[in-house]
Amino acid sequence: METEGNKKKLSVHEEVAIALFVALSIWWIILFFVLGARLTEQNLYWAATYQLLAWWGGIYALASSRAWGGFRSTMGRGIIFFGLGLVLQGFGQTTFSIYTTILHVNIPYPSIADIGYFGSIFFYVVGIASIAKVAGASSRLRNVGGKIFVLLFPAAILLFSYAMFLQGYQFDWSAPMTIFLDFGYPLGEAIYVSIAVLALIFSRNMLGGIMRGPMLFLMMALIVQYVADFNFLYQATNQTWVNGGYGDFLYLLSYFMMGFSLARIERTIRSHR
Repeated sequence: METEGNKKKLSVHEEVAIALFVALSIWWIILFFVLGARLTEQNLYWAATYQLLAWWGGIYALASSRAWGGFRSTMGRGIIFFGLGLVLQGFGQTTFSIYTTILHVNIPYPSIADIGYFGSIFFYVVGIASIAKVAGASSRLRNVGGKIFVLLFPAAILLFSYAMFLQGYQFDWSAPMTIFLDFGYPLGEAIYVSIAVLALIFSRNMLGGIMRGPMLFLMMALIVQYVADFNFLYQATNQTWVNGGYGDFLYLLSYFMMGFSLARIERTIRSHR
């Protein structure tokens, strides 16, 4: 039987994630506040390094999912999908870094990196949907209130995104992939944030309420990811994006929170067992 102290003990994954996040944060603070917020080789090196948290979280999620039966269980599938989402984010960041740090050229849009960035949205959606199912969201969606929420919340986010980025949008049908991504990014992000909020609401009684903390952390991770993507679109539109700037730090924070929340969910369920 586990003691209360053992239940609160951090796993090796959580300790490594914290250590990486602290080290990368200190490095960024020195670059951004001590040396100045300007584009230097050090900024590019940092921007090419912080993706380690995405790779670490993704690989851990894929490995730990075996303890829950992998694809044979709903929770196992959820963890696998989130792991694949983080791995794809790492792929996108690696591709971006090759262009900016090694080739020293501006990355085109769309590019190979968008396979990772946009692909991760799909896996976040199916991942949070699987965990929401464990939390009992599927049964709650049968009532009218749940259906209205699922429809209105993403619609509100899409309306906000449209007002910020797509108002007066000029359709260039010679570049259909660009149009698809321009509308697909905010739509996909609106969906996974909505499901995350729904899962949090419905998980308050999951396993006697012990899942509320981990689910809150996961929801916040997805929201930070959304804010990071939103900020990137805003800065790119206004041509103010700086590699290694505060926008990249938002991505660092989202990767840390995502991987850490998955570890907390896994550890919470394991201790409950």
